[in-house]
Amino acid sequence: MPHLYKPLSDEQGVLYAWFPVMHTRADLVLCVRGETVATDIVDEIAAEWKRLEQIGSFYDTGSELYQVNHTTWQKPVSISDDLCDMLTICLRYHPRTEGCFDITIQSDSYNRGTLAEVVLASDTSTIFYKRPGIRIDLSGFLKGYALERAREILTRRKIENALLSMGNSSVLAMGNHPYGEGWKVAFAADPSGSLQLYNQCLTTSGNETDQRRHIISPQIGEPVSGARSIAVVTENAARGEIYSTALFAATPEQRERIRRLPSILEMHEIIL
Repeated sequence: MPHLYKPLSDEQGVLYAWFPVMHTRADLVLCVRGETVATDIVDEIAAEWKRLEQIGSFYDTGSELYQVNHTTWQKPVSISDDLCDMLTICLRYHPRTEGCFDITIQSDSYNRGTLAEVVLASDTSTIFYKRPGIRIDLSGFLKGYALERAREILTRRKIENALLSMGNSSVLAMGNHPYGEGWKVAFAADPSGSLQLYNQCLTTSGNETDQRRHIISPQIGEPVSGARSIAVVTENAARGEIYSTALFAATPEQRERIRRLPSILEMHEIIL
């Protein structure tokens, strides 16, 4: 694993590591004593993220989700506890975001009722699609979920100060920078702007240009236009992914209501 390690004292050091995962680059900064311990923690996080990618990737033909998407309409199928947990969270937040976060948006013949055609039985970890052509896409959620799993690893390893970034659009800040309070981070879409995070997450969704559009509006079933982005600050990275995606896809009226949700600490709209 490529990394740099700098001892700061007999009791503390800082490690910076980076690696590709989930079709992006992950960057990790950990404040930890000992290079061997630090690289072992990074290896554990990397392995967990790659495992989750093999579960929840929409595009990888070998992923569990891909197999579910292409077989589940025939009969109920058993799914892993991890995939069941991801889907349970996503289904829970669909009504809370006024339907603007919809994991079935990539389905054939999509409409606002498509999600109701997904039958998830969390008690038995089984899922069934009521018709062919339904496709669940976790791309607007998976990185945030992965960051929360990394937080669990760091907490178990008693690491209090760390900064984890996936593609600069999903960021988890724990504790403090080794030379200051919190962590100063820039917006992915606007490096000139920044804010201080302390035990918080910054998540960004949007279009780099009007030609590069990837978030689909549930209202019209087409990509949202405009070169802009929405960034939210939350205490949970998985919720941050949901909220930033929903806010970007929402109408102005819906956006105003969603942004009042108590778990959204801040929202920033950036026009590019």
